[in-house]
Amino acid sequence: MAKTSVTSIDVARLANVSQSAVSRTFTPGASVSDDTKQRVLDAAKSLGYRPNALARSLISGRSRIVGLVVAYLENHFYPIVIEQLSRALQMHGYHVMLFMTQPGQQDQVISEILQYKMDGVVLASVTLSSHIAEECANIGVPVVLFNRYIPDSHVSSVTSDNELGGRLVAKLMADQQHKRIAYIAGNENSSTNNDRENGFSQGLAQAGLKIWKRKVGMYSFEGATSAARELLEADEKPDAVFVANDHMAFAVMDVIRSEFGLRIPEDISVVGYDNVPEADWAAYNLTTVEQPVEAMIEATVDILLKQMEHKEVNEVHKVTDARLIVRSSAGNNTNKIHRSNR
Repeated sequence: MAKTSVTSIDVARLANVSQSAVSRTFTPGASVSDDTKQRVLDAAKSLGYRPNALARSLISGRSRIVGLVVAYLENHFYPIVIEQLSRALQMHGYHVMLFMTQPGQQDQVISEILQYKMDGVVLASVTLSSHIAEECANIGVPVVLFNRYIPDSHVSSVTSDNELGGRLVAKLMADQQHKRIAYIAGNENSSTNNDRENGFSQGLAQAGLKIWKRKVGMYSFEGATSAARELLEADEKPDAVFVANDHMAFAVMDVIRSEFGLRIPEDISVVGYDNVPEADWAAYNLTTVEQPVEAMIEATVDILLKQMEHKEVNEVHKVTDARLIVRSSAGNNTNKIHRSNR
C-alpha cells in the first residue's frame, strides 16, 4: 500500500497551529514566534514532512531562485564569484541556478531562464541585448550585470573601478622607467577591457608615454599564449607587459620563461588584473590589480534583494574601488598595496 504524503495540514493539526503558521515557519524571513516555530519543526520531524518548494512558489508567485549566467569558468575569478554569491544569497533564503552560455547565445539562455520563473538574474562575464533587458524589466525580473556594464543601457551593474586600475598600472610602469610597454587586451567588446585599457592609456599619457605594442588575448589562456609569442618573436621586445586579467598573465609569464628563456622582472615586468589566489603562488608572484569580490558580491545581492522584495526593477550602477598589489613580477617592492586618488 502506497504511503500517503504528509501535508502542511497534517503538521498544523499535530502542532496545534494554523496552516499559515506552518507556511511561515518554512518561509525564510517570515514572522513566527520561537515557540510556534519549534512546535511546527517537531511535528514536521515526527511526521517526516518536507515543504514542497514548487508548491510554495505557485502560491506565492516567487521561486526564491536566482539565475546565474556565465560564459566560461577558466578564469578562476568566476568560480570564486559563484561560490560567494551562492553563499550570500542562501543567507537570505535564495538559491542559485547556474546556466552556461556561449558567445552570441546569451539572449536565448535568458529566454529559457524566464521560463523557470526566476526571481532575479545575474550575468557574470556576459552581456545581453537591450530587447531582452527590456523584456526582463517589463515582467519585473531584476537583472544585474556583474563585472560588466552596457553603455547607454538601463540594466543594473556592479563593477570595480577598471579605469582606476589601469591608471595604477600605468603609474607603476612609468615610475619604474619602462619605455617599451605592451598591452594584451581581453575581449574588445567588453566594458572591462575597454575601461582598463582607457585608464592605462590615460595614465601613460600623463607620464609622456604610450602603449608601445598591443595584442589581443580574448581573455583565454591560448589567446594570451599566442599574443605573447607575437610580442616576443620580434627583434625588439617589450620591457613591460600589462595583461587584461590574471588568467592570461599566467600564460604570458609561462611563455616568457619557458619558451624564450627570459627573466621576470629583470628582462620583462608583467602585471595582471583580478588578484585571483594563484597570483600569490610562488611560481608566479604576480603584480596585479585586485577586484574586491566581497564588496562586489555585497552590492549585487543588495540590488537584487531590494528589487526582488519590492518587485520593482530600477537602474542601479555600483562601482567599487580597485587597488594595485605589487609583487615580484613587476619591480622589487614585494607585496605592497598601491592606491590612487580618483
